[in-house]
Amino acid sequence: MTMDKRQVLKSVLATAMGMAGVGLLAGCNRETKASFQGVDVTGAEYARDFALPDATGQQRSLKDFAGKVVVVFFGYTQCPDVCPTSLQELAEVKKLLGADGERLQGIFVTLDPERDQPEMLKAYMESFDPSFVALRGTPEQTAAIAKDFKIFYKKVEGPTPQSYTLDHSAGSYVYDTAGRLRIYQRYGSGPQVLAGDVRTLLGEKA
Repeated sequence: MTMDKRQVLKSVLATAMGMAGVGLLAGCNRETKASFQGVDVTGAEYARDFALPDATGQQRSLKDFAGKVVVVFFGYTQCPDVCPTSLQELAEVKKLLGADGERLQGIFVTLDPERDQPEMLKAYMESFDPSFVALRGTPEQTAAIAKDFKIFYKKVEGPTPQSYTLDHSAGSYVYDTAGRLRIYQRYGSGPQVLAGDVRTLLGEKA
């Protein structure tokens, strides 16, 4: 092998080793992205927070629940199936988490402030889990937050003025312990799926 060929070979090897080194460094610095069973909406520009009074009249927002995984669901107390099913499953998720269940916060936002009075909402939450918090705004506030969270709801008239029902979106929004929206959980996914995603969020470094 001639001197020129040796020099070319050394140059190629040095370049290749240098690129491999860069690749190894990049691999060491790369953050592993969390894998969720629900819909990953990390970085979404909507549903970033809420500001509504709870059943006691206290103004609430995400910062009140810092350090917890927060699950937000929209509905109404006279909902015949979707709402009680979702809240019951959320209560089951809390049990499945064991000791970590204390780091899960359920939030229920009523879409029917006309009928869902504070005392009714308080009793409704307690029937599923006393730690769950219900929020109730004015009709105008309700419309605004529903728009921000991309929640559809529509009144369906009944035989009497007070016997109407509501068609509404049925998914839940899941926030990490820093108050960032991370997951959209579809209705009907089941408590095991949500519990798994909550465990993933609780296991993340702050």
